[in-house]
Amino acid sequence: MRGAWAEFITGTCVLVLAIGFAVVGFQRGGFGASDESYVLNASFRSIEGVTVGTDVRLAGVNVGKVSAIYLNPYSFRADMQISLDLGVELPDDTAIIIASEGLLGGNFVELQPGGSPFNYASGDIITDTQGSVSLLNLLMKFASGGNN
Repeated sequence: MRGAWAEFITGTCVLVLAIGFAVVGFQRGGFGASDESYVLNASFRSIEGVTVGTDVRLAGVNVGKVSAIYLNPYSFRADMQISLDLGVELPDDTAIIIASEGLLGGNFVELQPGGSPFNYASGDIITDTQGSVSLLNLLMKFASGGNN
């Protein structure tokens, strides 16, 4: 009888942990997130290291996610759509930059607001963009003397 209770308690603990991991996974994956957001667009020369779901940060605070990425067949640039929280109002001279978390870290999208009194509306295009810098390309230029 004692072994049956031990198995029951162990099974219950495993089930509670599995439910806890599932809840955290859904929250981190954005399944439990609010749909209250607006969309901005930007065009980059390179968005290496950025995928759909990548964090969009303002002053180090996560304020949105990358919601779509596609290649523009006319300009051959990478077009990106970001979804931002409704409470985040950006001046219309805001810069959007692909930034790196470090040498071994991933990339994220950084917003650097300007000083304009006018704000972006949903669907607007951010024109001040800076694409990602390839660490491998920088190292190759350094090793070859930077003449390229």
